[in-house]
This record gives sequence, C-alpha cells and structure tokens, in this order.
Amino acid sequence: MTPLIELRKVSKYFGPVVSLKDIDMKVYAGEVHCLLGDNGAGKSTLIKALSGVHPPSEGQIYMEGQPVSFSSPRDALDKGIATVFQDLAMLPLMSISRNFFLGREPKRRVGPLTVYDAAFAARVAREELRKIGIDIRDPDQPVGTLSGGERQSVAIARAVYFGAKVLILDEPTSALGVKEAAVVLKYVVQARARGLGVIFITHNVHHAWAVGDTFTVLNRGRSYGTFKKAETTREKLLQMMAGGEELEALAVELDLIARKDPTPAARMEQQAAQALHEPDGG
Repeated sequence: MTPLIELRKVSKYFGPVVSLKDIDMKVYAGEVHCLLGDNGAGKSTLIKALSGVHPPSEGQIYMEGQPVSFSSPRDALDKGIATVFQDLAMLPLMSISRNFFLGREPKRRVGPLTVYDAAFAARVAREELRKIGIDIRDPDQPVGTLSGGERQSVAIARAVYFGAKVLILDEPTSALGVKEAAVVLKYVVQARARGLGVIFITHNVHHAWAVGDTFTVLNRGRSYGTFKKAETTREKLLQMMAGGEELEALAVELDLIARKDPTPAARMEQQAAQALHEPDGG
C-alpha cells in the first residue's frame, strides 16, 4: 500500500545547528503513527517541515507516492495535511462556529453584497462535532468557555471536515488532566477509523501506547527507527527516548555517589538509581 505521506532522508539545518538528520518515516491511511521524543529531540522541527513552515534542507517528502514541496502552511493544508498545534490557533473570545471556519468563512449573497453565513457555520459546526461525540450547548458560545479536551475536539473536527488526509497532532494531551486526555485519545482513534493517517507527536509514552500502531523515536534530531506495536514494548520506547546508554551511565553515577555518602539525600539518590534500572523506570 502506498503511504499517504513519506519522508526520505529528510534533514534540516539552521546554520551550523543540525535539527534533523536523515529522517525516514511512512504514514499510512487508517494508522496512528506516534512520533516520540523528549524535549529537544527534533519533533517540532519535523512538524514544521511537514506543515510547510520550514522546507527541508535535504531529502524529499512524498504524498501518495508523488514528490511534494510546501511553500507555506496553507499550501500543505490544501494538499491534505492539517496540523493541530499545541496552542490550537484559536481565538478564545470568538464563537465555536467562527473558530471552526476561521480563514475559510462560508459566504452567502444578500442582494449585491456577500456576507458571512452564520446559520450555515453554526449548523455545520454542531453536526461535525456531534459526529465525534461532542454535543455542544451553543455554537455561538465563545470557544474560551470550552475545556481543553473540547477545544482539541473542535480543532480535530475542523481538520476532518476540510478534507485532511493526514492529521498532525502536536502534543494534544500535554496540558490536560487524565479525563480530558482520555477524551482526546478517543478522538484520535475515531480519526483513524475514518481513514485518516494520524501523526501523534508526544513525549508521553503511555498515551502513545494506548492509541498508536507505529512508533518513530527521535533523539537529538536523529531517528532510532520505526517500530510496529508488535515489535517493541512500552519499556523499550521509554529507554530509547531517554537515550539508553546515557540513562545507564546516570544510574551508575548516582549509585557510586550514594555508596560514598551515608546521608539521607544520598540514600534517595541510590533509590533513584535503582528505579532507573527497573523496567518501568523513566
């Protein structure tokens, strides 16, 4: 099956700084592809390359087998790549329906004039949100009155409505509580069921493991590889994100310090070292 989107040896340089180096990745329809990595791993740079913010310095991006290049985020969106950034790009004081159609406002003719079609916008926003399980009280209420999970739902429903083939979610659960995060993960699964290719960017392995089919791990701009769920474990992903060898070195160093220092603080460090050696450490 031809992937919806594919990266081949994609690199990005900012002067002498190497942000990404030789990244390979494939995302298929009906798949949640989790992009994992700690802070500074290169996740944000990769999102910007896919969404048209920063073109790659090297390598090639393909959509459905054809080479593409994006001149702007609008160009990427027109080609079927919708990105839901962490800040959601919403205006809190504007209504749900206005945010739903932000930048793509529906119009109707009134005599010689063209005006915003508020009734159409409200109806579509309500219907599309209902499809993913959100029954909003009033499409004209300010989007700032919604919870974090509900705002994510508006952004996801908007992307699906406007024909996205690939949905990129940038840390959608990072600022949410357990219940709200579970709601967003449900929407991710629903987007997959509708045939979208979902790129789920996160540093939370537990959330990724709950919904992911495939996992690509980044560390300092390089890829540790791509793994199907049946080929790896949550613990292995955690170790790769933390930088395996660095984690082992830190555990040994903490253990040595604790052996030389009998204080309570040192004993706590020794316990931390032991935790790092355990499978669930990190």
